Amino acid sequence: MNKRVVLAGWGEVTQTKHESYERLREPVELMAEASCKAFEMTGSFDAQRNLDGVMVVKVMSRYYDAAHRSLIDRMSLSPRFFMTSNIGGNSPQSLINKAAGMIARGELDSVLIAGAETYYHRDKSKNLQGNRLFQGFPEDYNGDDIIGATKTEERHGMILPIHGFPLYETALWAESGLAITPYMEKIGVMWANFSRVGVNHTNSWNHIPRTIEEISTPSPSNRFIAFPYTKLMNPLVSVDMGAAILLMAEDNAKQYRARGKNPVYFLGGGYTEDRQRFLIEKSDFTSSLPLKASVDKALLRSNLSLDDIDCFDIYSCFPSSVSIAQKMLKLNDDDPRTLTLTGGLGFFGGPGNNYSLHAVATLADAIESGKVGNGMVTSLGWFMHKHAAGIYSSEPNEIEIAYHDLEDEKEPKVGNPPVDILDKASGRGIIETYTVVHSKDGSPSYAIIYGKMENGLRFIAQNNPEQKDIFYLLESQNQVGATVILKYSNTHDQNLAILE
Repeated sequence: MNKRVVLAGWGEVTQTKHESYERLREPVELMAEASCKAFEMTGSFDAQRNLDGVMVVKVMSRYYDAAHRSLIDRMSLSPRFFMTSNIGGNSPQSLINKAAGMIARGELDSVLIAGAETYYHRDKSKNLQGNRLFQGFPEDYNGDDIIGATKTEERHGMILPIHGFPLYETALWAESGLAITPYMEKIGVMWANFSRVGVNHTNSWNHIPRTIEEISTPSPSNRFIAFPYTKLMNPLVSVDMGAAILLMAEDNAKQYRARGKNPVYFLGGGYTEDRQRFLIEKSDFTSSLPLKASVDKALLRSNLSLDDIDCFDIYSCFPSSVSIAQKMLKLNDDDPRTLTLTGGLGFFGGPGNNYSLHAVATLADAIESGKVGNGMVTSLGWFMHKHAAGIYSSEPNEIEIAYHDLEDEKEPKVGNPPVDILDKASGRGIIETYTVVHSKDGSPSYAIIYGKMENGLRFIAQNNPEQKDIFYLLESQNQVGATVILKYSNTHDQNLAILE
């Protein structure tokens, strides 16, 4: 049995920053509102009454012991199957891949996939402390999915995506051979294109267009967060947004009123995990074999080539994630096809794990209206550890998709084994990449440096405060390939580096 799978409905909700306190909704309420929009597209209450699967993207901004149960209870649903994802921006596409497989196998007839976040802080009198990305998590949460870095990395200040993705960017900068100003302008060009798309999306959190200069030039309102990324190069996390997708077997969907000119088929997807889970384990900071593998799987399973794809929504938490995807997929800068359908996480909004569900809903709109014939969505979790891709089209294919999700769950690992690491480093090393983390006043706070020792072992270090001009040296000229002198500090429990 191999049933075709269609997107029978979808919905998006944005709770604006100007919403009154009396009308504020929690994440599960935004999920329910987006889900109602998805059900309404079927033109029948039977779609909601007969729903037999619910999948929810894990909520980060509020705590739900079981988010799927909260949504089921709120909407009075009675599914036979339900689950909540783990942490990761790959989650929406991963859930779609899984739901499509279950539908194709005949295990379920319809599945609702929903997610939402309410991050926007309206009470400016309160000073929020701690990690806002995980503000909805209890202190005793101990799931493996919350771990993005090793203890060694955490000791050296490499903890969050805002610290990690700049490391990819610095390596890409070195690979480009450009001086810092033209390289920042290059990022600015790409991100300004994303901004223009975001301005025109109905559900964008921010409709303010940004120029190349605004994005690429550090200023009091656009300070460095972690070099080389200014504030406008970072994702827009503090948003209140929800989205939902309703997947059905094609035969089941035909029971309901057809809406629009074109159906939207799910053709195929792919999921992979990098064997080199953590940044400190990466053998290469400018490529991603698992990213390419997830896309290759989706293309093969959809019976399409990359040239056949009309448009893309490349996961865009930071510019480096897009640049590495372009490199791995061999998409030239002058390729006329769009790389974002929404404006990306920096301009449309980055609601926790749930961004890609908005990308899929936006792509479904474009396919249904005839603006495009098909499109691809890519997504990733943590520091490019987990990757999921999906392809959607107005035309079906004859490829059986029933067991692709099971194949990926059984053998997800791709790429090279982790590199060997030296925890406490002393001696000479060669820089492979780095970033400089800045304080809220814009001043440099500390550098995070990754490299290899003379014996080939990987190290991580912070800058040695004895070298007063190190921040200037790191930010004015690319120091990838430069030699550092390392010593381990018992006082700080850190490796400290001086540029030779």
